[in-house]
Amino acid sequence: MSRPRQFDDEDVVRAARDQFWSHGYDRTSIDDLSAVTGLGRGSLYGAFGDKHALFLQALDSYNSDAIGAWRSALRGPGPALPQLERFVRDISEAIGRDVERRGCMMARSATELAAVDKTVAERIAATVRGMHSELSDCLARAQEEGSLDAEADTDGLASLLLAVLRGLEALGRAGAAAEVVIGAAEQALSLLPGHCVQAAYEQDDQQQHTGAYQGG
Repeated sequence: MSRPRQFDDEDVVRAARDQFWSHGYDRTSIDDLSAVTGLGRGSLYGAFGDKHALFLQALDSYNSDAIGAWRSALRGPGPALPQLERFVRDISEAIGRDVERRGCMMARSATELAAVDKTVAERIAATVRGMHSELSDCLARAQEEGSLDAEADTDGLASLLLAVLRGLEALGRAGAAAEVVIGAAEQALSLLPGHCVQAAYEQDDQQQHTGAYQGG
């Protein structure tokens, strides 16, 4: 009769996630994973399979948290456009504060593995589609509310904003100054058609940040 597990799977996955996030896939060994999770090789293999299988669970955990944060930030109560502006500003400011330059695990995994690992590429592509959908839906709501030009291409604008947000993350990891990252975000917001960008983020200093940026 097998013994019950003495560990929580989610805690193990999160510990592995931090290891992969900080050091990448190739530079993480089973011994590293054993050290950060507190589990021996046998327990890791028995519970999660090989290193690649554990990495996929860690990546799925990261991506799920990221999409959840985007959804929470962009679907909250109140007008859609101020939510979108605050969301973009929160991400740009979080990138500027990321002094460790750890960046985004998904972006790091894409750079390291997507070209050679079809499964990783598919998971990342699905997450990117989810991010695009959240942006597009938020822009469509803003259009319905009258704060965005009725003729605007919400899918195209979502693609633009997504490209900008992913680019900001790359700038941050490359060591760009916070003011450069934040300035680029403001320029992107100013391109939204039919809308004079307001400092929605500054209107309520007591509001919590979205947490939509998973870096740092």
